Amino acid sequence: MKLITLFGLLALLAGCTQDQQNQLSRKMVEFLDGNYQVTYANGSTSKTWLIRNGKVTTTDKGYYYFWDEKKHYVQTPIENTFIEEI
Repeated sequence: MKLITLFGLLALLAGCTQDQQNQLSRKMVEFLDGNYQVTYANGSTSKTWLIRNGKVTTTDKGYYYFWDEKKHYVQTPIENTFIEEI
């Protein structure tokens, strides 16, 4: 039954325009808002940020992007960054 439901959802999504798929994706991200601790560590350098009711996003360029607790925009490389849900 789960397989049929999954297939139906995939077929429905395939019939959507790119704009509709983007809107659905943004709606899903809204449900992913949460509290996170993001840590950047590289050698002796370490920095930690707290995110409250926010999200951490990424792009093809290899960076995480987020707004910290103090409303500062932060960009960190994916390679040396660790994200924990708190």
